[in-house]
Amino acid sequence: MNHFLNQIAKDLTSTNVERYWPNFELVAYALYDENSIFLFNHPRYNNIPPKLYEILKRDEQFVGNTLILFDGYPTAIADMELYDDCEGLFSILVHELFHGNQYVKGEKRFPDETMGITYPLTKENVEIRNRERKSLYNALIETSISNKKQYLNEFISLREKRSEGIKEHLTYENLIESVEGPAWYVELKAFSEKSPLANDVILKKYGKNLIDVVESTSNIRRSCYSSGLFMCLLLDELLPDWKESFFEAKTTLFELIKRLNITPRKQAIEEVQISPETEAAVNFAVESRKKELDEFEAQIGTHLFIEGEIIAVSFDPMNIIPLEGRLLHRNYIKVRINNQEYLIQQPSLAYCAVGLKNINKLLIVLQDKPLETGDSLFITGIGEIKGQYEIKKDTINLVVN
Repeated sequence: MNHFLNQIAKDLTSTNVERYWPNFELVAYALYDENSIFLFNHPRYNNIPPKLYEILKRDEQFVGNTLILFDGYPTAIADMELYDDCEGLFSILVHELFHGNQYVKGEKRFPDETMGITYPLTKENVEIRNRERKSLYNALIETSISNKKQYLNEFISLREKRSEGIKEHLTYENLIESVEGPAWYVELKAFSEKSPLANDVILKKYGKNLIDVVESTSNIRRSCYSSGLFMCLLLDELLPDWKESFFEAKTTLFELIKRLNITPRKQAIEEVQISPETEAAVNFAVESRKKELDEFEAQIGTHLFIEGEIIAVSFDPMNIIPLEGRLLHRNYIKVRINNQEYLIQQPSLAYCAVGLKNINKLLIVLQDKPLETGDSLFITGIGEIKGQYEIKKDTINLVVN
């Protein structure tokens, strides 16, 4: 992988990223593998040629491709082991560097991520959303300007129609598109510049999630990346200088699309007919969630059920699977029990009463049996929790006040 390091360093040094986006400021960035971090452009480290990067031991902050604050400074990170080609690694790093640029520019259009957990998978909404996304895709690939505007008319009309039933959740979609769409946009630009693939092949690669009904229904948040990207590309065609004031304007991409003087047609919601494709997509999404929860509950280990007054203090909303009053926290959750906080850094299943924070019961699957102290259990990695408990084989019921 070391040849990627030198190539990426060379590419980012020689590439004028303002070709992708005006006034694109590069923050620090790091590539990493299983053991090491290769850190570039960080103000706290002296990266003077020929020493282009600092080599550090990998720590727990370096997970996935994202933007982190490393030593107090925004740092784009990318996992080298996820990529077999330089153009893929280069483009994802540009993507994360753009999030660093957003950070520096004071981007504020971040959504309320809890809206993603409560997002309504109604067949009516999914049906209209699928049509809407197809219209957006067709608007971009259409070469006739009159037909292009007709597809945009349909796109705007369908989205406005959806707002009647899910206004707050549609705001969630609009904001994700406006934050992640531009990041995908610069990623596509970077990938196109380095890849030998033809532009139409690359566009299909990035547009696949836009019109894949099953994928876009199963992962609402991620599906907004591609719709945001396609709006960016359409704005390039129809409003070429849109990027110049995007950070200052604070408008969403959808609001910019609506300003293109394309008057949408109104359609009555009663006209919506649910297609077999939508039926199948919604059923697949629900069944996939059920399968993941069932697999969690069927894990081998000690099943610890904590019942009583439990308050969720913090959690990762982008890594939660919701289903019928249950929330599978795939990453972590911090809870308050008996006026004490506990950080659970492993998957857990919360049974919720009202909302997302009031938990009636919490299931954790333990690899090590807890230590009994009479009026409490000491759980490895979590701590001591007081309460009455009953143990039956590999199941423990702990009742707290």
